[in-house]
Amino acid sequence: MATDISLIDAPDRATAERPQAEDRPAWGAVFSMSLGVFALVTAEFLPASLLTPLAEGLQISKGAAGQAVTATALVALITSLFISVATRGLDRRWVLMGFSVLLVISNLIVAGAPGLVMLLVGRILMGIALGGFWSLSVATVMRLVPEQAIPRALAIMFMGVSAATVFAVPVGSYLGALIGWRGVFVAATGLALLALLVQYLTLPALPARGNNRMGALVQVLGRPGIGIGMLAVLLVFAGHFTFFTYIRPFLENVTSVGIEGVTVILFGFGLANFAGTYLVAFVIERSLRLALLMMPLVMAVIALLLTTIGGVAVVDASLIALWGLVFAGVPVSWSTWITRALPDEAEAGGGLIVAAINFAIATGAGIGGALLEFTGPRGVFLASGVILVVAVVTIAGRVRPE
Repeated sequence: MATDISLIDAPDRATAERPQAEDRPAWGAVFSMSLGVFALVTAEFLPASLLTPLAEGLQISKGAAGQAVTATALVALITSLFISVATRGLDRRWVLMGFSVLLVISNLIVAGAPGLVMLLVGRILMGIALGGFWSLSVATVMRLVPEQAIPRALAIMFMGVSAATVFAVPVGSYLGALIGWRGVFVAATGLALLALLVQYLTLPALPARGNNRMGALVQVLGRPGIGIGMLAVLLVFAGHFTFFTYIRPFLENVTSVGIEGVTVILFGFGLANFAGTYLVAFVIERSLRLALLMMPLVMAVIALLLTTIGGVAVVDASLIALWGLVFAGVPVSWSTWITRALPDEAEAGGGLIVAAINFAIATGAGIGGALLEFTGPRGVFLASGVILVVAVVTIAGRVRPE
C-alpha cells in the first residue's frame, strides 16, 4: 500500500466527493465558528489563570484543582473519536449549537460549584463541548465556503484560538482580582451565549454527510498516507507542547526574568500567534507542502537555538515571538490538509486530528516534565527540537499533500 499523501486522484473525483458550499461564501457563519472557538478556548484556559483563587475558594489543593484541566483534555479526546457516530443523521447546525449550550451550562456549573465534584462535572461537560466542536469544525467550514477559500476560512476560524491565547490568561487573571474567579466564569457564560446567538443567526442547515458509523475511523486510517500524516501531526504538536508547557521555567531559570518579564514575553508570543494565523493563509495558497514543512523546521531551529544560546532576554523574547508566529500556521495547515486528503470524510479526519492533538498535549507535557526534573529547561527544549526534526523528516519523506 502506498504511504504518500496526495490530494485526490483526479479533479473530477475531488469535485464529486467534496461537499459543495453555496455559490456565495457564508462568511458570517465562518465568523460564528471563530467566535465559538474563542469562547471554548477561553473557558479551557481559565482554570490555569485562576488556579490559586479557585483552589482556595473550593478549599482544595492546587493539584486537585489542576485535575479540572486533565478531565477536560481526556473527555475531549474521547469525544473527538466518537462524536460523528453519536450524532449521525443530525443537522450539524443544531449539533454545533448544542455544544455551545453545553459550554454555557459548564461555565454556570463551575461558577456555582461548592466543591471538587461539581467542578469536575462542569469541566467534563466542557470537554464534550470542546472535543465535539473541534471535531466537526473543519468539515463545517469546508461546507461554508468555496474550495479555493477554505484556507482563508480556516485561518479566520483559528484566529479565535489566537485571540484566546492572547487574552484569556491575562484578562482572566485581571478580572479574577476584580470580581473573583466565580465572576470570571459568569462572564465566560456571557461570551458563550453570544457565540450561541451568532451561530443561531448565521449558520445554515448542514445535513449530516459522510460515513458516520463505527469503523469509519479505522477505514480512514487505512487509506494511503493518512496514518503517516496523523503521525506527523502527533510529532509536530508533541514538539510544540514539550516546548510551550515548560516555557515559564526556562524564562525564569535560564533567561532570568521575573513574572513581569514572563508576562510580557508570553503576551508577545500571543500577539505574534494572532498575526501568524492571518499570514499563513497566503503561504498555504502558494504551497501547502511548503507550509507543512517550513513551520516545524523553523520551530526545531528555534528550540535548538534556545537550548544552546538562550539566556539573553531580548534574543529569547524574539525567538519565542517567532515561534508564536510560525506555530499559528500549524493547525491551519493540517486542517487544510485534511480537507484535501479526505474531502468525503472530513468529520472523521477532524476527529482523528483532535485526538492526535490531545494525545500530543499529554505526551509532550509528560516528556517535558520528566526531563525538567533530570536535565533542566535546556534539556526540555532540546527534546522539543529533536521531536520536531523527526517530524520534518517524516513530512519531507512521506507526506505528499499536492
